[in-house]
Amino acid sequence: MNAMIAVMKKELLDLFRDRKTVAISLLMGPLLFPALILGLGKLASNRVSTQLEKPLELPVIGAEHAPNLVHWLSGRNVVIKPAPANPEGEIAAQNIEVILMIPAEYADKWRGSEPAPVEIWHDSSRDDARIPVERVSGLLENYSQSTGALRLLSRGISPTAAQAVRVERKDLATAESRIGQALAFLPYMLILSGFIGGAYLVIDATAGERERQSLEPLLATPAARGLIMSGKILAACVFGMLTLLLTLLSFKAAFMLAPSLGIKLSLSWLQIAQMLLVLVPIVLIGTGLLTVIAAGAKSVKEAQSYMSILMMLPILPTIILMVNPMKNALWQFAVPFLAQNQMILKIVRSETIGTAEWGVYLACGFGMGAVLWWIAARRYHNEKLAVSA
Repeated sequence: MNAMIAVMKKELLDLFRDRKTVAISLLMGPLLFPALILGLGKLASNRVSTQLEKPLELPVIGAEHAPNLVHWLSGRNVVIKPAPANPEGEIAAQNIEVILMIPAEYADKWRGSEPAPVEIWHDSSRDDARIPVERVSGLLENYSQSTGALRLLSRGISPTAAQAVRVERKDLATAESRIGQALAFLPYMLILSGFIGGAYLVIDATAGERERQSLEPLLATPAARGLIMSGKILAACVFGMLTLLLTLLSFKAAFMLAPSLGIKLSLSWLQIAQMLLVLVPIVLIGTGLLTVIAAGAKSVKEAQSYMSILMMLPILPTIILMVNPMKNALWQFAVPFLAQNQMILKIVRSETIGTAEWGVYLACGFGMGAVLWWIAARRYHNEKLAVSA
């Protein structure tokens, strides 16, 4: 144990001598992530409020066919615009978000008390057109319901007679679960930070020392090679957990400023402690996996080339859950990356994590970390490890 602690101290001391690298690792992530999230959140909030409150400019094709409808829309914060010469081209060029088309048959259908057709032209692949389209759809539905009710009253029929079922929605989502929905991005950022938090130290302590030919004298010491490797992994885990702690604290500080920006986000100290516990296995897994890979690399550049591939692993669960949402199942807490994603989402949503879920997660997480640790130890017994070429 003394040898392992000595190696750990040596690696951390070497790392902290490179102040620029330490500053980038410990400050850039914790400062950049919260600033990015709050900035994007504020931008999205301003965009939504602006699109909902500002007058809606609505080009209308065939406005002369429905003067009452056009007049009604004008009184509801809608600015009626003349129809463009090439409506499809204007929408494709993103010059216009939504167009209302009223066909010539509208007037005849209206006078015959039949459903009068209208068309909403838009590009569903454009996210910036979503709110204007919803505003137009909502206004038209309101107009249709109001006019239909007046038609029934004119015939001596109660408007409620046409409503066989009245549907009411009861939203059981809590304030905490809504915050969890807004923080759906958080698991990926934290998992990625924990997974590669000690990457620089691991690469420098293995491939870097091998390239500098300083690994051979270290392996020639009386200390067991497994303990030398363990000291290096332990140092990387310490640095990775320090990075995670600073990242979580920066999120905590940033979310305290969020209400002043119109964003409702929060993290309690208990949630921070729980997330740190959840992320310990992923730090161990990432450090062990990178140690195994970097131990076989002949140079720092070769070891760094694997980082682009490894960085894809934490994002896979996020992509899978976006495409194919799944209900929580016990087996999910045994799958690396997916387990961390599910655990962090439950924490930010303030949902109860059962004893079985904690047990499966910690057992499988630490178990996989221990397996990677053992594999790395076996790699350090390879005599070719000390040879740089």
